[in-house]
Amino acid sequence: MKSQILIVLLISISLIRCDFRKPLAASKDPATGIITKPEGLSCDDVWLSIEEEKTTRVTFIYGEAFSLNFNNMEGFNKVDNSILPGMLLKVTDESGDTIMQTEDLYADSVNGINLSPLLLKANFAIQRPVYSDHKYSLIVKIWDKLGEGTLITEAPFSVIKNERINIEANYISCDEIYLFSIDRDKVIIDGSIYFNETIYLVFEGLSGFYESNGKVFPGSTVRAVDYGNNPIMYFDDLYNAYTTTGINSDNFKSQIYVKMKFTEGKVENPIYCEVTLFDKKRDVAHMNVTTELSVK
Repeated sequence: MKSQILIVLLISISLIRCDFRKPLAASKDPATGIITKPEGLSCDDVWLSIEEEKTTRVTFIYGEAFSLNFNNMEGFNKVDNSILPGMLLKVTDESGDTIMQTEDLYADSVNGINLSPLLLKANFAIQRPVYSDHKYSLIVKIWDKLGEGTLITEAPFSVIKNERINIEANYISCDEIYLFSIDRDKVIIDGSIYFNETIYLVFEGLSGFYESNGKVFPGSTVRAVDYGNNPIMYFDDLYNAYTTTGINSDNFKSQIYVKMKFTEGKVENPIYCEVTLFDKKRDVAHMNVTTELSVK
């Protein structure tokens, strides 16, 4: 009889322990505001990085790219020592509305992943439909394709314009203006470029030009001088060929760019660049954009 009572007591203690086993709790990083919600999957740390460098910065310049890193993830079921993760990324605005969402970023990993410790990463480049002067949340959901475990993170971030690009405008406005390197496939934030590198000064979301039959009639002057005021580049009007015919307004308003390249030679840094857009149908409408570059 005593033996039966002892067995019953052991079973009862075991059940009590199971009842009090708590799931992993959600956590919030005080430095970045990142909220992590584990449900069967867990990780040691979640952090932001820019070009592989860890950062606590949550305000980014339009065009920058950053990553959300998940270190030493655990809880996945395995087949032949490999896991099959899924990852979905979406961005919400201040109202909580979804403005973009990806498919499974690991859809092509059909053979699984065999890494220890396991580091997963979500990369995000700030571009349309994300805009400057707004706040957003990057939400990443990771799940186990061989089980039911999930982990969801929410990383708040803000987007600002590049203060190195100065704008003076009358009637004409633009959603975003940035420098882009074709050779490096990245937005130039710090104004540092290389000789013989092809760069674009990109205008997105232009408005304010006079329209006629779906056409606009822009002009554009480009000037670049070095620190010693030596002329390096000059174009009187990049759109001279379209003075009469005009340009499709939808294409023009969506995105245009000014192409620049500086050949190696005697140049005294910094280079002062000035691009002026003007409306040939309205003399008062113009936009003047200036920035400084350092070429090496």
